[in-house]
Amino acid sequence: MSELFSEAAKIAETRVRRLFPPTPCLRNDHLSQAYDCDVWLKREDLTPVRSYKLRGAWNAMIKAREKNPDISMFVCASAGNHAQGVAFACRQFGVKGVIFMPVTTPQQKIDKTKVFGGEMVEIRLVGDYFDDTLHAAQTYCAEQGGQFLAPFDDMDVIEGQATVAVEFMHQMVPDVVILPVGGGGLSAGIVRYLNEVSPKTEVYFVEPKGGQSLRAAVAAGHPVTLEGVDSFVDGAAVARIGEIPFAQLKDIDADHVLASPEDRICSTMLEMLNVEGIVLEPAGALSIDVLQDLRDVIRGKRVVCVTSGGNFDFERLPEVKERAQRYRNLKKYFILRMPQRPGALRDFLDMLGPNDDIARFEYLKKSARNFGSVLIGIETDDPENFDKLFEKMENAGLTYRDITEDQALAEFVL
Repeated sequence: MSELFSEAAKIAETRVRRLFPPTPCLRNDHLSQAYDCDVWLKREDLTPVRSYKLRGAWNAMIKAREKNPDISMFVCASAGNHAQGVAFACRQFGVKGVIFMPVTTPQQKIDKTKVFGGEMVEIRLVGDYFDDTLHAAQTYCAEQGGQFLAPFDDMDVIEGQATVAVEFMHQMVPDVVILPVGGGGLSAGIVRYLNEVSPKTEVYFVEPKGGQSLRAAVAAGHPVTLEGVDSFVDGAAVARIGEIPFAQLKDIDADHVLASPEDRICSTMLEMLNVEGIVLEPAGALSIDVLQDLRDVIRGKRVVCVTSGGNFDFERLPEVKERAQRYRNLKKYFILRMPQRPGALRDFLDMLGPNDDIARFEYLKKSARNFGSVLIGIETDDPENFDKLFEKMENAGLTYRDITEDQALAEFVL
């Protein structure tokens, strides 16, 4: 069976060529110098829908029509890249697509899906949560006789995602491949393909810290549902890895499953944008972000990082910048108990260094005891500046609380 998969993946690649040429696998000098190795980026952010999802959707669609030429409608549930891939494939294939999206889906994603699908696609907004959306899509599909296109829990989809590896293996044989993991379709396809054609290539997997479904499954020996997921890395924040993908991944080394903190991913996104001019969505930056955790492992080796997507809404840029600054300790929020007397604010301002800037200042409470609670946000250019500021505040007898890392309080106050 394993030999059949590699051949099937190569056939899937010929199908994908009907849609777009191979995405480039480009050496990145900046990252190569930073990590003392040979880093190549497999640029899936440069497909027609700016993610790899089109590959699996297209392959599954063609195979479904080969089995049943009478299929006249494809149905999916997605608020992200899978929806856009299905929409594009439906328009190219000339077949109707019905795409279910949560009511809470940002308008920008809805509009992009409409653009990719054109007149061939109907979008239905159903449910506040994805589980409700998925149930509605599957019910509709069963009632109307359509073909459901799963985002990752489908062998034909996995086969299509494996074409990423077919392409970069035409170019080189890497020592290490780093893959972002959400539902597991991309990883399952690439791992199975590499096991056949390049078994000596090491594979590492990276998940967002707030959604480690693969790590949980490896530990348990079967897929498990996470109690909670941080949705910031929306392209990879999956509460339960797919059953079919995990069947391909169950024997991987647990030490090869890593996690990237969401705020650090923001820092990586900004680095790639400002230094390299590459726009990556949070999930698309995962494989690059984890290089710093693998520095000793990859030194002197040829490394392929799959940049899985570039569907980034620039309205999120202020949030990304904010989280990156907090990760780098260049921005902090704290609540200060300040005396209510003339000159108290000036005394505090005099404590600030020449490169410290007030980004937020808000009175939260004034008391009858001549003190007030103040929310203050400070930006600076060197983390050590905060040590100097806090030392001055303590010497002046000021009472304060740093809430930068207090997620519950910060979300409520900020």
